[in-house]
Amino acid sequence: MGGSKGMRRGLTRYGDEGFALYLRKAFIKALGYSEDALERPVVGIADTSSGYNACHATVPQIVEAVERGVLMAGGLPVSFPTISLHESFAWPTSMYLRNLMAMDTEEMLRAQPMDAAVLIGGCDKTVPAQLMAAASADLPAILVVTGPMLPGSHRGERLGACTDCRRLWARFRSGELDDSEVAAAGAQLVPTAGTCGVMGTASTMACLTEALGMMLPGGAAIPAVEAARLRHAEATGARAVALAEHGPTPGQILTPAAFANALRVLLAVGGSTNALIHLAAVAGRLGIAIDYDAFDRLGRETPFLVDLKPSGRHYMDGLHRAGGLGPVLRALAPRLDLGCLTVTGRALGEEIEALPPAWEQDVVRPLADPLHEGGAIAVLSGNLAGDGAIIKQSAASPALLRHSGRAVVFDSLDDLAARIDAPDLAAEPSDVLVLRNAGPKGAPGMPEAGYIPIPRKLAEKGVTDMLRISDARMSGTAFGTIVLHASPEAAAGGPLALVEDGDTIALDVPGRTLTLDVPEDELARRRAAWTPPVMGEGLTGYRRLYHDTVLQAPQGCDFDFQVRPVTARTP
Repeated sequence: MGGSKGMRRGLTRYGDEGFALYLRKAFIKALGYSEDALERPVVGIADTSSGYNACHATVPQIVEAVERGVLMAGGLPVSFPTISLHESFAWPTSMYLRNLMAMDTEEMLRAQPMDAAVLIGGCDKTVPAQLMAAASADLPAILVVTGPMLPGSHRGERLGACTDCRRLWARFRSGELDDSEVAAAGAQLVPTAGTCGVMGTASTMACLTEALGMMLPGGAAIPAVEAARLRHAEATGARAVALAEHGPTPGQILTPAAFANALRVLLAVGGSTNALIHLAAVAGRLGIAIDYDAFDRLGRETPFLVDLKPSGRHYMDGLHRAGGLGPVLRALAPRLDLGCLTVTGRALGEEIEALPPAWEQDVVRPLADPLHEGGAIAVLSGNLAGDGAIIKQSAASPALLRHSGRAVVFDSLDDLAARIDAPDLAAEPSDVLVLRNAGPKGAPGMPEAGYIPIPRKLAEKGVTDMLRISDARMSGTAFGTIVLHASPEAAAGGPLALVEDGDTIALDVPGRTLTLDVPEDELARRRAAWTPPVMGEGLTGYRRLYHDTVLQAPQGCDFDFQVRPVTARTP
């Protein structure tokens, strides 16, 4: 690792480097540092604690543990704040602010003197933002996550955010639960600090970070409140000192083969559909494109192995007791690129060989006995899929995976909110609910609105699932037969913009098609008559930057100026 080190790294430009170092040391000594401390390798620690972020409530303890590890290994830990995002406390959606957090983190990695960085993430968009920043800055970096919460209990039933949040709310909407009962259950949904305790986006991104090689082995599933989480953080701090001295850098770890490994793990764990967007954004920072056709081929040969909600029975504490991601990697080993480098300095295959012996458990299935063949996520083609819509088939109703129905169209989030529960809504159980103008620009921010609620009048009759299609996203904790990420989005003239009430829509997941059964000449007439919605008027600052430069879902919804020219694709 050439160039200046430690406190001499990235000196403020006063025109006199000696003076810049003299001034820097003078000010940092006000914090109590000795001259000896200031000669050590510097490990920056991104502190993402926030009073608005319960998922990160344990970050102060994690920072302390990382600092301990850095000091034990002979380095100097220096923590610094960055933006912190929580899914439930960000308007209009945390996805809208993911790129801002990535920019903040990237520039702090560049601007402040550090030889390596420990990035502490957790809630949904924080980990991808940090991976994006690390990929762009290419400073030696290692991630540690806050970890999942433990499940709660209500009337003898285990509960956990946020799959059970949605299930209970659906029961409340249908009239099955009253106000007092849903409130009592809600008080048990988030019983501890930590991220959602199911295979939602937070847990998915933790698993994929470990699979990519950017986290120490075993770190993805440790519950937030267990002592093992702090021991893992301490080990991460110690490893960061070695990274400061010898690397590798993110650019050496995040290769096309590493992303292919992560995509296989995504399919095997039944992970969040959001992860596809996030992986595309991280890869794009390195000039690597996610090949969605290749991803679908991976899906056809990668079985779904992990019995976790929302696609199974267990919670993340169960995966931890089963050995964390290790058993998944061991099962997938014949299909992974085992030569990929990790932050340990060793190859993925070496880390799998070093796993403890397997023990009997019922959370991770063997390759020969999966929960579901053909992967958890399918990529669709056809005249309504645009550049490739997706469906999480592992969380869908089997009877709806081949379905044809009449379109019921909602033109916006406001239109959905105004009409979905109207008694006179013309909707039947066999219909297809379509939400448009909810994509990156149209919403804005591509919110998790793809989990379109079942119309109240149908929910009250016992309907629990319908085919739903949107250009929005869906929470990784959600379930149902839901087609997502239709792109280009309707606001950009994508195929959803042409759908009208009463049109016939056909889904064939085994055949990987999503089609609008309307003659091509009629579609051409509608296309010629379409006018784009008015967007972006009067916007300033970050809102203007977002509107003018955000890309579509297949490109990760990153900003166009952050993406490098494509030089490689995922195998």
